[in-house]
Amino acid sequence: MKTQYVHPRLILGTSSLYRRELFQRLKLPFETANPAIDETPLQDEMPEATALRLAENKAHAVAAMYHDALIITADQVAVMEGIQLGKPLNYANAVKQLRLMRGKEVIFYTALCLLNSRTNRLQTRLVPYSIKFRALSDPQIEHYLSKEQPYHCAGSAKSEGLGIALIEWMKGDDPNALIGLPLIALVDMLLAEGVEII
Repeated sequence: MKTQYVHPRLILGTSSLYRRELFQRLKLPFETANPAIDETPLQDEMPEATALRLAENKAHAVAAMYHDALIITADQVAVMEGIQLGKPLNYANAVKQLRLMRGKEVIFYTALCLLNSRTNRLQTRLVPYSIKFRALSDPQIEHYLSKEQPYHCAGSAKSEGLGIALIEWMKGDDPNALIGLPLIALVDMLLAEGVEII
């Protein structure tokens, strides 16, 4: 008879509903914890480095609360022509961002971190995903924002919602990375920690 496998405690360090919904696809029991860190980019820091640093800082913040768990965190930074695009937080900033991005390519760098807080083993991965936005008119931008308020999304659009209509094309290895949690890379990391998924 096969021995029943016991999963280690899994903690998803996030306050994001979207990341929680993505993680649920793996059908693993998990808890969430809010890392509550300062997410301000450092001066002259490359966007990729910002995403990785913040994902690691989130993991260590959560590990301080959970000493025998696998801590999963992520952070995302959007970049267009060298300009780092943060979360707009309000309507006016979202309009500015979408006007700036129309007809242009934006790269979303999603950093993923898995920290075993018992052994201190740390795995990180940076997963880029590129999007080209349509050449949107001002009325289209305003209409979109009246239907969907993506004010807590880097780049002011949610591809898993109406924001898909703003996109001309998408390129990358894992579409989940764009939403904020690269599940393909995460499965690799969990397997490396001995977590059975299927």
